[in-house]
Amino acid sequence: MGYTQAMLGFFIKKAFFDGWDHLFSIVLLNAGFVAIIAFGILVPPLLGPAGGVFVLLAVGLALLAGSVWFSAGVHAMKAVADFGQFGWKDLFAALKSGFLPGLQLGGIAAAVLLSLRVGLPFYLARGGFVGAIAAGLLLWIGLVLLLALQWYLPLRARLGGGFVKNLKKSLVLFFDNGLFSVFLLGYNLVGLALSFFLAFLVPGPAGIALALDDALRLRLYKYDWLEANPGADRKRVPWDELLAEDRELVGKRTLKGMIFPWKE
Repeated sequence: MGYTQAMLGFFIKKAFFDGWDHLFSIVLLNAGFVAIIAFGILVPPLLGPAGGVFVLLAVGLALLAGSVWFSAGVHAMKAVADFGQFGWKDLFAALKSGFLPGLQLGGIAAAVLLSLRVGLPFYLARGGFVGAIAAGLLLWIGLVLLLALQWYLPLRARLGGGFVKNLKKSLVLFFDNGLFSVFLLGYNLVGLALSFFLAFLVPGPAGIALALDDALRLRLYKYDWLEANPGADRKRVPWDELLAEDRELVGKRTLKGMIFPWKE
């Protein structure tokens, strides 16, 4: 798979300190997510049993808004992953460029989850060998798509391109970096779980967006190296060499220096 402990360790360090250095921006972005979630949770009960279609519209609007806001977060946090700055004037540009990709990702993710929710009970209820095979196949297809979709928005933000092109690239990245894709999902799920205790303000969805941008930035070094070294062993990527510049830019950071910088 071409990844090493050194690469994983640096990814965690960079994502953490990138988030810490831009904590205020992350909190404000996450406040937008919290407002959207609150709308989706609080408004439908106010409409009452007679709300009917308006309840569905409210929930659907919250889901679409959340997808677009997350996409804008990925587009905005790309500058942070590249050792730049995120300004609020940049948020409008991020919303514009992330609007369509966010809708696309939200639609695909919703379709995958709905297929799993409906299809798995259906095939399992049929029983027998055929039902088990169909349920297992549907589950694996759904999991692969969800893991691959982690790469979709970072690819759109960093490389541009259209829907089909980047969906194909997402699948290629997953199959070429399967273990790292699973690790990335686990890393973000842990971050989301920890966010519960901080009202989803830190690290929250914006922290996940930043981690996805950092992950793609680092993985692309592998492909630049392979392109420059045709025929090289894909399992022996010289990560120490490829990450040297980024390590220098991150610097020797410590938790003590992060909290008490005047003591360093």
